[in-house]
Amino acid sequence: MGFLSPVCVLFFFLGVKVYCQYESYQWDEDYDQEPDDVYQPEFQLRQNVDYGVPFHQHTLGCARECFCPPNFPSSMYCDNRKLKTIPNIPAHIQQVYLQFNEIEAVTADSLINATHLKEINLSHNKIKSQKIDHGVFAKLSNLLQLHLHHNNLEEFPFPLPKSLERLLLGYNEISRLHTNAVDGLVNLTMLDLCHNHLDDSMLQEKILAKMEKLMQLNLCNNRLESMPPGLPSSLMYLSLENNSISSIPENYFNELPKLHALRMSHNKLQDISYNTFNLPNLIELNVGHNKLKQAFYIPRNLEHLYLENNEIENINVTEMCPSVDPLHYHHLTYIRVDQNKLKEPINSYILLCFPHIYSIYYGEQRSTNGQTIQLKTQVFRRFQDDADSEDHDDSHEGPEQEGTEENVDPHYYGSQ
Repeated sequence: MGFLSPVCVLFFFLGVKVYCQYESYQWDEDYDQEPDDVYQPEFQLRQNVDYGVPFHQHTLGCARECFCPPNFPSSMYCDNRKLKTIPNIPAHIQQVYLQFNEIEAVTADSLINATHLKEINLSHNKIKSQKIDHGVFAKLSNLLQLHLHHNNLEEFPFPLPKSLERLLLGYNEISRLHTNAVDGLVNLTMLDLCHNHLDDSMLQEKILAKMEKLMQLNLCNNRLESMPPGLPSSLMYLSLENNSISSIPENYFNELPKLHALRMSHNKLQDISYNTFNLPNLIELNVGHNKLKQAFYIPRNLEHLYLENNEIENINVTEMCPSVDPLHYHHLTYIRVDQNKLKEPINSYILLCFPHIYSIYYGEQRSTNGQTIQLKTQVFRRFQDDADSEDHDDSHEGPEQEGTEENVDPHYYGSQ
């Protein structure tokens, strides 16, 4: 009996230990499952929604008027909240979204702590130039993107930080651009100034040439009557639609060898030199809705050509393609020529010059008495094989679809 007592005690403690381990394991397992029941899906931006911000995110630093998603702790969403002032931005925030509010001013105090800010979106507000404190943006030494489109700005904001890469100022009332306004913007790659009040006098003295890394420049819907001088040679995308430009100087594009896309629709172009658009890297050219009367030389790499709504009566293919080189075929695939004054389709020689062409949209043509006529061939389409027909859908069959393509918003080539 004396021997069994210690043995019983030993087994008792072993049982307790095993039971406790089992209970501990079950508790851990339940604990691990608990977060799954309350797991929040990845943040999705919605307007006018009360997100019920949990308390713990304020400990990380987030303005009470805004939302800082746990999955993106360096982002602060304050959009569409009827804010009249910029809330306090904590130091750790890198992206802040304040669009669609009623903000009228940008003060130094509102951004005093935002030392790590990389992107700030203040679009769709009521900000005026005189309500922006001088140098308030220049102090943000890490800022890469600044969105100020759809406001009430009267002049180009100045000064700005050297770090800036994308600047969106479209849909404002900008009519003043100081000669030193872009000084220091050595890293800027995209500048959007569409839908403002810029005229030729504001772009003199080649002030745009100072932005040596600029790749995209949007100047559509302004008051320009001539081509902007001194554009940087780094430019790849140039948008000049809806101005009043009537001519292009000789050899103007010689300094823009990297240009990929040129959009000059809805201007007043009449006579242009035969070789004007002979650019080695040009892929898209839109000169629709002008007053052109004849075609011009097509560079080898051009793929999309828009000539609709001009005064062209005949298209001479030999002017577009003076010779055929079997080793270096032209890449043209699509032409739009509706709303001109053509009396017959383009000569079939065009298929020899441009062997990759798959669609020519003729649509309706205008007669000399102002009436519209239809050619026997409204849409020419060619597919070399079934694979091509899968690649090329009907998106080029009519002006409605084409209107969508030629007016791509940005901002503009993959803005905004």
